[in-house]
Amino acid sequence: MDTLPTIHSYTRADAIADGILIDATNMAREAGFKVPVALTAEVWNDCVTWTEEDSKRQVLQDEAGRLWDVLWMAFVAARRAHGDRISFQLYRVPRGGRGCRPRLTTLQLHIGPGDGMEPVITVLLPGQD
Repeated sequence: MDTLPTIHSYTRADAIADGILIDATNMAREAGFKVPVALTAEVWNDCVTWTEEDSKRQVLQDEAGRLWDVLWMAFVAARRAHGDRISFQLYRVPRGGRGCRPRLTTLQLHIGPGDGMEPVITVLLPGQD
């Protein structure tokens, strides 16, 4: 049976260029990852994004520190992974409002093939594919 030609493909590189995925590979390497790491825009917006206004209104933080927290907890989870997807948790101060107390959130780490079939990691919200 002949295979059908590919009409369209959407690559990981396309998703990064479009802002669907945010590349965090540089800081992820500092955390211990040896493969490229990206976060979905939804994870980035929920767990990383933080402005000076957020610090004035809520608690003093910055995006680099929040990203480090996500990547470090993802790295700890990756070290115990048995399979291609694992859930992990971290505390983060929710953005918006006036809350200052960290809340527990659950994320997922997916280990899968990149555009060239190399191993890559994507950090997602539960239920994202």
